[in-house]
Amino acid sequence: MKRLVLLVLGVAAVATGAQAQSNADLIEGALAAAPVRARDAAAVIQWNADFTWETLKEGTNRLVCYHRSDEARRQPFAVQCTSVGNLERVAQSRQFRAEAGQDAAAERALVDAAEADGTRVAPEFGSVFISMNGPDQASARTHTTIAVPGATPDSLGLPDNPGQGGAWLMAVGTTTAHIMIPGH
Repeated sequence: MKRLVLLVLGVAAVATGAQAQSNADLIEGALAAAPVRARDAAAVIQWNADFTWETLKEGTNRLVCYHRSDEARRQPFAVQCTSVGNLERVAQSRQFRAEAGQDAAAERALVDAAEADGTRVAPEFGSVFISMNGPDQASARTHTTIAVPGATPDSLGLPDNPGQGGAWLMAVGTTTAHIMIPGH
């Protein structure tokens, strides 16, 4: 009987250790997209199939990071960090992508329909979306945008095309409007 109890406890310890290691790896990978000065204070979440999330690492700032490689049409290494205030929008975006599957045009149609009928969740104005995407973490590239829902060239004084050099405004006048930062 003692041996059976020890065996059960040993299996439980190994399973818990494997889960902790798995979570540690998930956390480390997700934080790769976080700015160095914000990394230690950032939260890390894991998305569930029903577009809710579980917290893997509590944060003390508003930055939250997560993996995206489980989504259709994403690179094998795909992580993103944004403001905790954007999680409802990210959940909606993940749902649109899941519904569309491999069809990018269908996803765009879902986003456009939500934009048109007013159900598109707006991001937090001035918040960042920092993404890292690539075949693996070592070769992943970083892309940073700043959410400015509803912004236009007149309201921000930025061009709406990359041809002038510098930062520029994309998706003008929509909830998806954002400042593109060159070189990221």
